[in-house]
Amino acid sequence: MSQSVRTRPEGSGQALSKAYDTALLDLDGVVYAGGQAIAHAVESLATAREGGMHLAYVTNNALRTPDTVAGHLTELGIPTGADDVITSAQAVARLISEQVPEGSRVLVIGGEGLRVALRERGLQPVESAEDEPVAVVQGYGGPELPWGRFAEACYAIARGVPWYASNTDLTIPSARGIAPGNGAAVEVVRIATGAEPQVAGKPLPPMHRETILRTGARRPLVVGDRLDTDIEGAFNGEVDSLLVLTGVTDGAQLLAAPPQHRPTYVDADLRGLLTGQPEVGEAGGGFRCGGWTATAGAERLELDGDGEPLDGLRALCAAAWTEAGEGVCELETGKALERLGF
Repeated sequence: MSQSVRTRPEGSGQALSKAYDTALLDLDGVVYAGGQAIAHAVESLATAREGGMHLAYVTNNALRTPDTVAGHLTELGIPTGADDVITSAQAVARLISEQVPEGSRVLVIGGEGLRVALRERGLQPVESAEDEPVAVVQGYGGPELPWGRFAEACYAIARGVPWYASNTDLTIPSARGIAPGNGAAVEVVRIATGAEPQVAGKPLPPMHRETILRTGARRPLVVGDRLDTDIEGAFNGEVDSLLVLTGVTDGAQLLAAPPQHRPTYVDADLRGLLTGQPEVGEAGGGFRCGGWTATAGAERLELDGDGEPLDGLRALCAAAWTEAGEGVCELETGKALERLGF
């Protein structure tokens, strides 16, 4: 697909698991939440895999190694090998390896996932700015990462050592709620040094490139719950995407999405992989999907009809993503979503 402005969700006459050869699945908010499988995820992925779809798991979390992630998924009932897991640690390690000599020392501010990925690329992880690193790499190190690690990064960066970040997600979901992510830690070093890192993770091209190189996907479908990483990453990579509503994105955020955050398809959960997607067509001055018609005026977003709530949401997306719909106030949007139960 091209990076044209999306004005409505698309339909598919085939089940998505048949229309695409590879699902590039985010983890948190898509496959599991708080470490536990999300409803319908295990059985939906099993059915898609049995039907011939390749499943790959793509995460911005650089803390855990692919082996660890694969083990966790397998414990949840989703048989997974390490080769099926792609992390931002792998993407940033490749980025660094293309810019420094083989065997170079790299100062690691983060966890074991970064160290394993660097060694895979022939680079040597070190722990101190005094170890003469030629690069600094920063990734999520978990809640116990000592504050002194940020200082170590600052010392090296102040000496002119180039700085890389696995990703800049400001938050990360946890069993107790939303916690600071690697992006928050990157901000600490940015504020202290005034420097800017090269970033590899979603939604940027290095992560998409790493994913395609490792999976060999020819017709991939990005599946995610975040507009600013998963869906924007698909947009940047010029591939199609499925937004599932099991994670951080709610209906209001979806309707307000700018072009680069608009998914190709929208569904409730991973069961959406196993079905076709309904067409959203023009109806008079509005848009129709299933039993619902949505129209946008200068200040109002109107919804008429009844049927499946998701069809109403899809119709609302088409209306909200028009030039008229982009100006609709949040109050009117909220009324329409409330009627659908979103």
